[in-house]
Amino acid sequence: MIGKNARLIAATCLLALAVPAYAGSVNKSVKIEPGTTADGASSVNGSVTVGEGATVTGDVETVNGTIRVRSTAIVEDVSTVNGSVKIADNVQADSLSTVNGSVSVGAGSSIRRNMEAVNGRLSVENGATIGGSVENVNGEVDIDGASIEKDISTVNGDIQLKNGAHVMGDIIVNKPSGWGWNNNKKRKPKIILGRNARVDGTIVAEREVEIYMHETAELGGVSGKASMEDVVRFSGNRP
Repeated sequence: MIGKNARLIAATCLLALAVPAYAGSVNKSVKIEPGTTADGASSVNGSVTVGEGATVTGDVETVNGTIRVRSTAIVEDVSTVNGSVKIADNVQADSLSTVNGSVSVGAGSSIRRNMEAVNGRLSVENGATIGGSVENVNGEVDIDGASIEKDISTVNGDIQLKNGAHVMGDIIVNKPSGWGWNNNKKRKPKIILGRNARVDGTIVAEREVEIYMHETAELGGVSGKASMEDVVRFSGNRP
């Protein structure tokens, strides 16, 4: 996870040296107008907005700024370093990533590959599909009625699946590394499997965790520093 995001920082920061000729700016925000088509959209110190129904056949990226993709737009890879990624409803994208910031995916959207952050909350709304994994180090992971085709992984974040959310792979809570900013060993991350949630794989706990599971939820098993005996069952909206 850290290695991949180190490459993200290096690759994205190259924008500061050479912004592409397509819809690009160094110190200004960039906007792709609704219903239009562009080869890509980039900035260095500015936000990027892709309008409703627009199509971007190249990458959408910035270094310092938030990226917003409006409803029904079609884009490829979306990435920033210091900023959030906000995907509206019924959007199609290849991948989503940031280093410092949240990533949110609206209802009915389809992300073909991974959704990831280092320091930031990850949220996916009802009917959306993530074709790869959902990964962060620090920050809550909130999956509301959506489908994750691979794994969810974190180090320090709480994970909540609700309203029939479905994870086809594993939920992995990684052991903290020696990096000071993710070395929160005392706090136990919480995993909450809400009403009708389903995890086809297992919860892989490389560190101590707290696991809460609704009586209607389904789970393939628990391994590592926890077991099924540690799972606390509940029947209400929250444990």
